[in-house]
Amino acid sequence: MLNELYNLNQEELDEEVLLEEDLSDSDIGEQAQLVVYNDDFNTFDWVIQCFMEVLGHTSEQAEQLALIIHFKGKATVKTAPMNVLKPQKDALVDRGLSAVIEGGN
Repeated sequence: MLNELYNLNQEELDEEVLLEEDLSDSDIGEQAQLVVYNDDFNTFDWVIQCFMEVLGHTSEQAEQLALIIHFKGKATVKTAPMNVLKPQKDALVDRGLSAVIEGGN
């Protein structure tokens, strides 16, 4: 197995590690919701790009969530354990989005 890992390029290795983390983290901890609020500053394109890059959403998922946020004022963009959502929330906030984690206490 280790020999096979050494033959992977770095990108493939990173993807494999992320998949393993996602699988192991999905069963740990109480589920919480990552909620993003509407604002008057960020463009649809920027919000969509952030959701794709930070949360791993498809362009279709990201676009639908951006529209829901625009018309309803907020939307839950991801549900996962707190330890998964915290760095993603921080990354969205660092990019200028208004995001909070609800539940999962």
